[in-house]
Amino acid sequence: MLRNDIPITPELVASHGLKPDEYRKILDLIGREPTFTELGIFSAMWNEHCSYKSSKKWLKTLPTTGDKVIIGPGENAGVIDIGDGQVAVFKMESHNHPSYIEPYQGAATGVGGILRDVFTMGARPIAAMNALRFGEPEHPKTRHLVAGVVAGIGGYGNAFGVPTVGGEVNFHPRYNGNCLVNAFALGLADRDGIFLSEAKGVGLPVVYLGAKTGRDGVGGATMASAEFDDTIEEKRPTVQVGDPFTEKRLLEACLELMKTGAVIAIQDMGAAGLTCSAVEMGAKGDLGIELDLDKVPAREENMSAYEMMLSESQERMLMVLEPSKKAEAEAVFRKWELDFAVVGVTTDDLRFRVKHHGDVVADLPIKDLGDQAPEYDRPWVAPKTPATIAPDEVPAVNDIGKALLQIVGSPDHSSRRWVYEQYDTLVQGNSAQIPGGDAGVVRVEGTKKALAMSSDVTPRYCEADPYEGGKQAIAEAWRNITAVGADPIAVTDNLNFGNPEKPEIMGQFVHAIKGLGEACRALDFPVVSGNVSLYNETNGQAILPTPTIVGVGLLPDVDAMATVAFKTDGDEILLVGGHGSHLGQSIYLRELFGREDGAPPPVDLQLEKRNGDFVRAAIRAGTVTACHDLSDGGLAVTLAEMAMSGNRGATVALDGVTPHVALFAEDQARYCVTVPAGSADAFVSAGRRAGVEVVRLGTVGGSALNLGSAGSISVASLSTAHEGWFETFMGGKAA
Repeated sequence: MLRNDIPITPELVASHGLKPDEYRKILDLIGREPTFTELGIFSAMWNEHCSYKSSKKWLKTLPTTGDKVIIGPGENAGVIDIGDGQVAVFKMESHNHPSYIEPYQGAATGVGGILRDVFTMGARPIAAMNALRFGEPEHPKTRHLVAGVVAGIGGYGNAFGVPTVGGEVNFHPRYNGNCLVNAFALGLADRDGIFLSEAKGVGLPVVYLGAKTGRDGVGGATMASAEFDDTIEEKRPTVQVGDPFTEKRLLEACLELMKTGAVIAIQDMGAAGLTCSAVEMGAKGDLGIELDLDKVPAREENMSAYEMMLSESQERMLMVLEPSKKAEAEAVFRKWELDFAVVGVTTDDLRFRVKHHGDVVADLPIKDLGDQAPEYDRPWVAPKTPATIAPDEVPAVNDIGKALLQIVGSPDHSSRRWVYEQYDTLVQGNSAQIPGGDAGVVRVEGTKKALAMSSDVTPRYCEADPYEGGKQAIAEAWRNITAVGADPIAVTDNLNFGNPEKPEIMGQFVHAIKGLGEACRALDFPVVSGNVSLYNETNGQAILPTPTIVGVGLLPDVDAMATVAFKTDGDEILLVGGHGSHLGQSIYLRELFGREDGAPPPVDLQLEKRNGDFVRAAIRAGTVTACHDLSDGGLAVTLAEMAMSGNRGATVALDGVTPHVALFAEDQARYCVTVPAGSADAFVSAGRRAGVEVVRLGTVGGSALNLGSAGSISVASLSTAHEGWFETFMGGKAA
């Protein structure tokens, strides 16, 4: 007999984020009024965060297979082959809404959640990254959010013991009411040691592992699928609380347990906690699940069934266990001082049945909770095509050196040292590049191999033209991996947008997906995992469309890795891809003239492939002494970053070009490389044979960046401007 102590009213249904037609569908599916606990279960399973009901139609159009793809979307994380019987396991997830409400715990548990996604698959995490977007620096909440989010990421990742090897930090007024915190993790596993979430076998024990269940995070997934308004502070109880030391013990216990043969299926408790993990395990295996909540380890008294099913307390797993291994499995978890409790059983009736204090509080068709979730083909309107700005329509500056100082010292382009020095970038001892280069690089222990990873998107491009912006996000990730000498293999994405019920927002999403898909196909760079975060709006103001991409690639020999720093006086500087002329949506326009207008640079994917393949081959051949891709700020910022990184100047000729256009154009598919003195002619000739334009720029040397007729600026003054903004903004060095 089902027990229901709370009457289900239209107001209660609406407070669970369910529309009237969705509730009617629930009534049709189960043939009766749901219990309060069942309403909570449907709310958790049918919200945007868990069901992808607005995005599923379009996500299906993305390429997800490739020669090196072992597991694509649908599991806890994607898996790619890196040779020698090893795989890389990785994914990116958002914790945007929780981080705005409670920045430290929101960001910390975002890191914890993505680490669990990786080690649930049987992989040991070896690298983390994050992509952060905040409001304008002048906004009264921005400094508080930056401080809390960065401290939360560092506090969790450092204690857990995973190096943070790269990421992004951007500021823009459109994130004033809704910051973005996108967390990425990558782990290593043996190819024959991958664990999945699909339950197999009837009558098998369902085991709860890890920390105890509390009331933190109840309704978190539903909260993450709604817009914000002025009642935001009331949502604080929906934010989870993390404990990285418990997570570290959970990692070690899980990896030890996986070697025993005890694990048939395993799933971490992330969004919607016990509900989502149990339903997904059962439904994937065409099995039912019966849970007894009296057996769930709880850290608070008198928790209701509703609270236990929707709690998002951290550091918890659910497992289907080989019965003969129960004692061995329990001993592993007791050794690591973690809870181990048999809380249920698999059944053959395809029901999701939940008992509490002897009563059945939920009895639902398990497949329908996922398969029958609403799937919308939401109406959308195509974004307006922005006007192209000709180079001669862009004003010149009188002092290019001063302009460059202003850009490298601006909020978006200043050094992120204040941020990444709060992260442990070297723990585990395999970091080959720390933040500040084109890509994070981590050695694969015991081999010469390394994995490269880069997080990229240019939201202002996506706002102006979501299709070209989507293409550019993929292309820049591909280019950054190429720039260290690695072969790009696959991507994970984190698609952050506003309210999909607005046709103009849905149009942004659709066009961005089309751009992402086209670029992935052209560059053989499939999507193997990811996350969609919608309803990133506050009081009707949406964020910039932000489809964050992390690309992952393999470097066969880490000794051949390229870095961005100028290294040797006399090295010759070359521009692969030639001079550019595109200044629409450029940093030059925004930082110097306060303009965010025009079309973003178009992305020629065939040119990207040709130029990138040429550069990668040159790096592998040992021809290149430094390499840096061109993106925000164009050639000028690229040269400045290479000079600052190597603490070494350069002399550059800009003959036959308009200085401010050539220096600040943001045309794509370009790299700045250096080669040893006397090697430039051969490099240019090799480019000509490959159909790649290569322009000789000048030589490395001195203590200033000499731009010929455009002027000269000392590397020391560039570094002072570059390093100063963040520390000043945050009120001093990080603790």
